[in-house]
Amino acid sequence: MPRAKNNVAAHARHKKVLDRAKGNFNGRGKLYRTALETVNKGMTYAYRDRRNKKRVFRSLWIARISAGTKMCGTNYSTFIHGLKKAGVNLDRKILADIAARDMATFSNLVKIAVEN
Repeated sequence: MPRAKNNVAAHARHKKVLDRAKGNFNGRGKLYRTALETVNKGMTYAYRDRRNKKRVFRSLWIARISAGTKMCGTNYSTFIHGLKKAGVNLDRKILADIAARDMATFSNLVKIAVEN
């Protein structure tokens, strides 16, 4: 029986790595070894940053809500505490969107939060 070779599988594996490395500079996009290092590093960054993205967006939402509450004459912590006491169950993403797009509704929410 002839000896089984790995050419097809190896070619497919190399092609997959080189396709992922496409667009990189010099050998990082053309040479298998350096492309493999680049792809592995990039996948590590992608995994990490999918988690970091959640932190970044939460801080952005908090900054937007804080700016809106300052325009209405209060601060972020009393606003959030007042909403919790009033039983308003809006998350920070929605509150930030309201603060950025609809100031009238947001000022009504601030009034509700300050009253409680």
